[in-house]
Amino acid sequence: MTEHPARPLADAAHALAEHLRFHEALGTRDLPLRRTHLAGPAAALGRLEAEIDGCTRCKLSRGRTTIVFGSGDPRARLVLIGEGPGEEEDRQGKPFVGRAGQLLTKMLESVGITREEVYICNIVKCRPPGNRNPEPEEIAACAPFLQGQLAALRPGVICAMGTFAAQQLLRTKEPIGRLRGQLHAWGGAVIVPTFHPAFLLRNPGPAYKRLAWDDLKLIRREYDRVRGMGGASSPRA
Repeated sequence: MTEHPARPLADAAHALAEHLRFHEALGTRDLPLRRTHLAGPAAALGRLEAEIDGCTRCKLSRGRTTIVFGSGDPRARLVLIGEGPGEEEDRQGKPFVGRAGQLLTKMLESVGITREEVYICNIVKCRPPGNRNPEPEEIAACAPFLQGQLAALRPGVICAMGTFAAQQLLRTKEPIGRLRGQLHAWGGAVIVPTFHPAFLLRNPGPAYKRLAWDDLKLIRREYDRVRGMGGASSPRA
C-alpha cells in the first residue's frame, strides 16, 4: 500500500508540536537548537553529563564526593525524579542505590516494572549535607540540567517522588499530600506525584503504604497507556 504523501508531513508536524509543548512545560524561553538537543537521547544525555562535570553553581559542590547525574534507559517512557542524592548515592555516583533505592526497586517490581526500563534522576545532582532538604537556590542552580534531561528523554510519564520534586515540576507550593493520587498534564506527558521512598521508610504505617500502592497502580496504568500509543498524550480522567 502506498503511503499518503501528506502522512509524513502530518507526523512531522505532530512531533514538532509535542517538542514545543515539552519546552513550554520546561519553561524554555527560546527554543534550543544546539547539537545537544538535536541528537538522540543517549548522545544528548552524554553531552549534558559532560557539561555538568565539575559544576560549582551552588554550595552543594563544596561537600560532594560525586555528581549524581542519573541512570537508566535513555529511551524510557517512564522517568522517576527524586529530590537529592543520599550518602550512598554520593559515594557511588548513581541515584537511589541506598535503602530508599532498594525500596523503590521493590515498589516498581510490585507493579511489574524493572529499573532497567526506566530512567531515574533527582532535582539536585549533589548531596545536601546530612540529607537535608534541597534549598531553593540549589534547586534553581540545577534546574537547567533537569530541564535538559527531560528534553532529551521526552518521557510519557513522570513520577515526581516527594514534595520538592513535585513542586519544582508543577510550579506550585502545594504539599505532596494534595498533589498525589491524580494526574497532572505536563508538556504532552503526565506527572504522577507520590511519596518519596525515604518518607515511606520513616513512616512505615499501613495508611501511607496504601496511598503509595494507589499511586503505583496509577503509574502502571499510565505507563501501559503511553507504551501502547507509542508516545505521550494528554492524561485520561
